[in-house]
Amino acid sequence: MGCFGSKDKLPKEDMDFLKSHTRYDESTIKEWYKGFKEFLLAIDVTSSGTPEEKLKWAFRMYDVDGNGVIDIQEMTKIVQAIYDMLGACSSNRPADSAEERAKNIFAKMDENNDGQLTQDEFLKGCLQDEELSKMLAP
Repeated sequence: MGCFGSKDKLPKEDMDFLKSHTRYDESTIKEWYKGFKEFLLAIDVTSSGTPEEKLKWAFRMYDVDGNGVIDIQEMTKIVQAIYDMLGACSSNRPADSAEERAKNIFAKMDENNDGQLTQDEFLKGCLQDEELSKMLAP
């Protein structure tokens, strides 16, 4: 379908095709298109990226409010989501709680003890700790 010459805009011929062959309106198609591009980027990074690329992607995902740092609440939410994905009965699930694990991560990574992790602190901490790296980056 069409040429994807523009990075941010779905070509008109593709939009017309999708509107006439689906039940979606233009705004819905644009939203799906936008999400699909983010999905492809995530798949690429997590499937074939270097460990550092994967960790940078993970950092952006964990920085929920987009302020450039991860705080303890953001880390706890992410660790809890990982635990939930593992399931209550999973043998892969750590014995400690999400809150305890988040506090341990901070204790290991927060070099200047300011209660937030910069991207550099996050990368350094993960690259030095194989367990953390496996848990936090796919």
